[in-house]
Amino acid sequence: MNGNNLVSPPVNSDELRAEYDFSAGVRGKHHQQYNADTNVIYLDADVAQAFKDSESVNQSLRLLLELAKRQLPPDRAA
Repeated sequence: MNGNNLVSPPVNSDELRAEYDFSAGVRGKHHQQYNADTNVIYLDADVAQAFKDSESVNQSLRLLLELAKRQLPPDRAA
């Protein structure tokens, strides 16, 4: 025994502890705003291994966009 007096709830318990009170909560209150600011993209495993975090993915994509713009003829550049 590790000396802790904490009791863990059963793994499959659907009951909330008494101190959790969501009676005044509003379901989905921030859902619309969250979706507006989120764009989840799943990378294939081999691609994901090349990046350490989302910032490095974004940096690489910005560079790719810049290079692509340079390749367009002047009349098609955005």
